[in-house]
Amino acid sequence: MAKATKKQALGRGLSALLKDPSNDITSATDKNADKVVGSIVDLELSAIEVNPFQPRTSFNEESLRELASSIKELGVIQPITVRKLGFDSYQLVSGERRFRASKLIGLDRIPAFIRIANDQESLEMALVENIQRQDLDPIEIALSYQRLIEEIQVTQDELSDRVGKNRSTIANYLRLLRLDPIIQTGMRDGFISMGHGRAIINIEDLGDQLDIYEKVITENLSVRATEALVRNLKAPSSKKAVEKKAEPTYIKTAKKQLTEILESKVSVKVSDTGKGQMTIPFKNKKDFLRILNLLKSEK
Repeated sequence: MAKATKKQALGRGLSALLKDPSNDITSATDKNADKVVGSIVDLELSAIEVNPFQPRTSFNEESLRELASSIKELGVIQPITVRKLGFDSYQLVSGERRFRASKLIGLDRIPAFIRIANDQESLEMALVENIQRQDLDPIEIALSYQRLIEEIQVTQDELSDRVGKNRSTIANYLRLLRLDPIIQTGMRDGFISMGHGRAIINIEDLGDQLDIYEKVITENLSVRATEALVRNLKAPSSKKAVEKKAEPTYIKTAKKQLTEILESKVSVKVSDTGKGQMTIPFKNKKDFLRILNLLKSEK
């Protein structure tokens, strides 16, 4: 208990230093900067703003509630990291899930490491920290790599050293961004895996990519079967065999409208006689009921 009390008192001392306008610290060379930068300080949540450079755009609500429950029982075990913006003003660098979960249970303060960093350094820290996470989808990782290369202006080789990944691994992720946006969304939603995406990316024509994607979804093709499908499509002797008759305009229009309304990639097959079938994929029971309600509302 004595040890915990001592740590708490230290936190109050640093907090008091940060609250003193005459000791405002804006750079590593300022007086008392060595006492603050790199230290763990209990900061008021209201003094911390969300990082606009955060690459992650979606947070699973159930996972956040579980983390909030853990924090309520055990406290924040791993401090967040912030950078100092000005007097009693901070911005998240990493730890947004811990920050959000703490707010969920009504905490006023949170332990934080304080850093002094400019916008570029903050972006780089947020991106690199984000890439190391285990629960990101392949497109989120690819977008983070792309932002590091474009905004920090590093080569793939330099990026490889910074994030501790092979250059070939980085290149494979970046290639996924050449997929049609609909396929990228399908990968983010779990309809297809990164292996499927890596196979489909070998097809340059976006229309052909979408045709293969629809076939993978409707027939639940494995990665190996998808790779075989791509090889057959690329083979010169099979080009004519896989050519399809142009879809009627009314089919193309309807597919586009249904896909937008249902927010799900609708596929339609029609025979020469005009008969056909329509397929609407869903990812779980909740998604199925959502689509069903939308269909009912269109009556």
